[in-house]
Amino acid sequence: MSQTVTDSDFEAEVLKSETPVLVDFWAPWCGPCKAMIPIVDELAGEYEGKVKVVKMNVDENTEVPGKHGVMSIPTFIIFKGGEAVANFVGAKSKEDVKKELDAVS
Repeated sequence: MSQTVTDSDFEAEVLKSETPVLVDFWAPWCGPCKAMIPIVDELAGEYEGKVKVVKMNVDENTEVPGKHGVMSIPTFIIFKGGEAVANFVGAKSKEDVKKELDAVS
């Protein structure tokens, strides 16, 4: 299961993480975001210990998405060592997301 992060704990949970972090920028009203929930949750389980998977509601948190250029949702950004190393926008297949995670983990 993925965890939720906010503007206030983003630095501690994502930028200072020892492992790579997949951040799912989403909103509850977004259809493609809802479609990605089971995939993101499955990946959180499969990559436990290798990649941290977190979600950020862009309606409740505007500072971090703005800082990282999130214009459309769902947007996924992979952070490693405090830096964004990959990003992709829109609903993707589980296999496509796994390829992105495998490239950085």
